[in-house]
Amino acid sequence: MSITMEEVKTLRHKTGAGVMDCKKALQETGGDIDKAVEYLREKGIAAASKKAGRTAAEGIVSSYIHMGGKIGVLIEVNCETDFVAKNEKFKELVHNLAMQVAASEPEFVSREEVPEEEIEQERKILRQQALAENKPEHVIDKMVEGRLEKFFEAKCLMEQPYIKDNDQTIKDLIMENIAQLGENIVVNRFARFAVGEEE
Repeated sequence: MSITMEEVKTLRHKTGAGVMDCKKALQETGGDIDKAVEYLREKGIAAASKKAGRTAAEGIVSSYIHMGGKIGVLIEVNCETDFVAKNEKFKELVHNLAMQVAASEPEFVSREEVPEEEIEQERKILRQQALAENKPEHVIDKMVEGRLEKFFEAKCLMEQPYIKDNDQTIKDLIMENIAQLGENIVVNRFARFAVGEEE
């Protein structure tokens, strides 16, 4: 049976699980939202969203050097215990996140970090572009908000499609790892360096 994006969104909102997990749960349960929630709980995926609120004070700083030393990334990712920080799966996640930063050049970890004035400036630019396309007024606001989502996707690590699986965002990837490792995981900060780039 075909599952709609609305059904997936509803289930994601209820559980915090990733898009692909929600889709699979809905397919397995014939589109029944309540049964899909149960399915995800049984798999331990829904519990990840609950863990996402817990304090993460352990973790590691990792580096990734790409293209013969032309691009480098330093990233700090936190978890709750030293035990998980030493886990190979956690280290692999941190490595993949560093590769993501190298490849996709985000400027912020999440949309909450983007300064309000930068968002407003972008909104103005997008509005001018929409007006230049002679779109009706009632369509312009929707266009601006839609394009603003693309802006966040480009600038914010958590919003970006994962380079190894474009059907998944980085937020989905982290939630999946929270479910598997049983601890909250937080990207604290990162820095990306490229030879010849100015500050």
